[in-house]
Amino acid sequence: MTNIEKLSNGIRVVMEPMPYLKSTAFGVWVKVGSRYENKTNNGIAHVIEHMLFKGTKNRSAKDLADEMAKIGGNVNAYTSKECTSYYGTTLSEHLPIAVDIISDMIKNSLFDDKDLKKEKRVIIEEIDMYDDSPEDLSHEMLQMKIWEDHPLGYQVSGTKKIVRSITREQILDFMNTYYVGENMIISIAGQFDQEEVMELLEEKFGGIKCSFDNESTIIATPEYHKIFYKKEKDVEQLHLNIGFDCISSLSEEQYTYSVLNSILGGSINSRLFLQVRDKSGLTYSIYSYESSYMDTGLFQIYAAMNPSQSTTVVEKIKAIIKDIRKNGVTPDELSMTKEQLKTEIILGNESAKSRMNFNGKSMLFRARVITLDEMVEGLDKVSIEDVKNFANKYLDLSNCSVSLVGNIKDYFVESI
Repeated sequence: MTNIEKLSNGIRVVMEPMPYLKSTAFGVWVKVGSRYENKTNNGIAHVIEHMLFKGTKNRSAKDLADEMAKIGGNVNAYTSKECTSYYGTTLSEHLPIAVDIISDMIKNSLFDDKDLKKEKRVIIEEIDMYDDSPEDLSHEMLQMKIWEDHPLGYQVSGTKKIVRSITREQILDFMNTYYVGENMIISIAGQFDQEEVMELLEEKFGGIKCSFDNESTIIATPEYHKIFYKKEKDVEQLHLNIGFDCISSLSEEQYTYSVLNSILGGSINSRLFLQVRDKSGLTYSIYSYESSYMDTGLFQIYAAMNPSQSTTVVEKIKAIIKDIRKNGVTPDELSMTKEQLKTEIILGNESAKSRMNFNGKSMLFRARVITLDEMVEGLDKVSIEDVKNFANKYLDLSNCSVSLVGNIKDYFVESI
């Protein structure tokens, strides 16, 4: 049973006691990521995430690392297109230390110019690492080109040129804009005393500014553009990514989306896997996945293959999509997929860390916590007709986008 409270500055706190555990997971969620950036500061949210580990007014970078190690070393962070999260999982008795460390990082980081210069080099290495991965590149370039005129198309890591140019003053201004009470969630799950935790959180986070200074945080909805992108890369395989304009993460059709994705390519018994990889042996890797955001989304299919097999693979993918649009799914497929998804949901939410993560994101984007019972009920309601209608509505081959990266040469399809 979750309980939702507020600190004096408006930070919402979602707590889920799990008294049978001996651990506690704690996280701070900020509703800011690359889609809140612009062409002059793309990558700054990710730079800030890195820099918060480089030293504060109270702790050096080594002090932070040492204190994290003393409580198990499990304090980390990540940046996405729509949020940034700082979190830790530790034994319950160490929770006050984890809270103190993360609050110190958020409130008191120094952003020393020398450290910033060094960390930029680390981030540029990270950008190069993604550029060296044709699988990642095919995904990133598809989204970048589809939403080319909108920040949702930006890479989370930014570009090397812009990252090199980011200054301490830009960082402080960006944090002052977005790291405010009304834009933050604190999530905690595991064994803890709720009254003691609220007192601790008020002490450590209550001094953060309450609200936005202006309306500059309002962002526009991106528009889908059909694209065809190809990049020659000296690798053995051809990496294909197909994207369809699809629903947002807040859509009422999300459960139907999950069912269709699982049946089409989201599991090892999916149609794409069984027919293209297992039966035909045309690819080692093929799968579909959801890329959903607050106000839009894509349905994506990825495959890696020998370039000489590309036409055959594309034709098989097209045939599978056409069949599911025309004939729908079978009762057995629907029943089995629902049970698989329900099992994944329930097993995936049995730890303190998973509950903290789920509750934090749910509060950040929906302003409420979705229960496991609600998710199971949502899946149970999905019908064969719902899945077929969804496929016909969104899996439109005439309007899909394509990204190709790798050994293209003479083997590529200009149009699906």
